[in-house]
Amino acid sequence: MKHVAEVVGRRPGINTLAAMNVVMLPNQTVFITDTYINENPAAEQIAEIALLAADEVRRFGVTPRVALLSHSSFGSAQTASAVKMREALELIQSRAPELEVEGEMHGDAALNKGILNRVFPDSRLTEAANLLVMPNLDAANITFNVLKAVAGQGGTVGPILLGAKRPVHILTPTSTVRRITNMTALTSVEAAMTE
Repeated sequence: MKHVAEVVGRRPGINTLAAMNVVMLPNQTVFITDTYINENPAAEQIAEIALLAADEVRRFGVTPRVALLSHSSFGSAQTASAVKMREALELIQSRAPELEVEGEMHGDAALNKGILNRVFPDSRLTEAANLLVMPNLDAANITFNVLKAVAGQGGTVGPILLGAKRPVHILTPTSTVRRITNMTALTSVEAAMTE
């Protein structure tokens, strides 16, 4: 990451680089961030990461529906991480009022519109979330790897590096041939789009 930041740099106006992974589940595709870079991002960083991730989701031809995840559900706890996610929601809404974003919420409510309707019927999400923004690195990485192991037979893409000035991605040591191929194709498409 140090070399990417120094050589490639960040996009103008961007302060935070982040990683996003995609898990293709049997019934839906889920984008998860920040899976590899920021250990305990502040509310401002989470807002920036969520907006960068939403832009990337759109590049996949998908309308982003963002859930800010937490152990707290719509104000049920006042812990630092729950408050951070609520603050991030306010920042996101002020910067992208058209974006479907909700939180802080439990993962089951994010991925199941029926549960969300029961616990928060006035949610801005019109369908189940497809972009899960986690409060810290542990939550994001654990969620991604668990979903990949138990339900991700359809494949994964990533980590996709968010916020860099040019198309660049980093592969993990456990990358399969399929993941290397997916990331090479993604980077090639991104490079063609930036020319």
